[in-house]
Amino acid sequence: MLEILDQFITYIKLANSGSDKTADAYYRDIKRFIDFLEQNDIHDFKEVDKNIVFDYIEVLRSFYHYLNRFMNVENNPFMAFKSTKKAIKLPEFLTFDEIDSMINVLDEDNEDELRDKAIISLLYACGLRLSELTSLHLDNINFIDDYVIVTGKGNKQRLVPFYKECHDILVKYINTVRIKYQKSDDHVFLNKNGKALSNRYIQKIIDNIALKANINKNVHPHMIRHSFATHLLDNGADLRVVQELLGHENLSTTQIYTHVTIDKLKKVINDAHPRSK
Repeated sequence: MLEILDQFITYIKLANSGSDKTADAYYRDIKRFIDFLEQNDIHDFKEVDKNIVFDYIEVLRSFYHYLNRFMNVENNPFMAFKSTKKAIKLPEFLTFDEIDSMINVLDEDNEDELRDKAIISLLYACGLRLSELTSLHLDNINFIDDYVIVTGKGNKQRLVPFYKECHDILVKYINTVRIKYQKSDDHVFLNKNGKALSNRYIQKIIDNIALKANINKNVHPHMIRHSFATHLLDNGADLRVVQELLGHENLSTTQIYTHVTIDKLKKVINDAHPRSK
């Protein structure tokens, strides 16, 4: 996101729409917003909606409430705005069938698609953040016990296991495609030039896979992380275990995934409703 911010500041300067001081002020203001987004586990502008913007405004509203109460500041410009309090928005996620179709639509005999299949398989198997995936190195993967060593926020490391199907596709990718670039870069996922894939490139890969699988949703890597957490909890995983797997600092961040999915509701109806027998 900082790369996009830099591009915007360059655009502002080239368009002669403001002085250097104006551009610097824009940078500082937007940088604070990006910091807020990252603190809320959002790493792509595509994931920003009105709810997170409302949350940002609520922070400022709370600050002015403090100024009014304790610092003898009489005015409160936020009084002119309607309260942004809202119901909790459930995270967007994909159904298991949608995830399954995105993985299975890719041809393992095609080198690019084999790499892409390894990417989406690992994202879903481990619930990784996009930045965690792009920063993953070969020695971060243990193929004996099948787990990855993930470096998350604050450089905190966690171990996340993966299942056999993910093991098999990763091994095939590394032994047939990745091995060609063994000495050029030690990142797991590389482009045809042997360089680590960027966050933006991964997003393009996910876009193409969703299109190929006929998924009519705005699919982004973080949605796959949402799906990982939702599917685990729907199938009986302990909330604190999911918190550890996701690398969440607070349990309240993980609790957003305890919503009841439509699949689970249908199962309850089919199993318990007398007219469904």
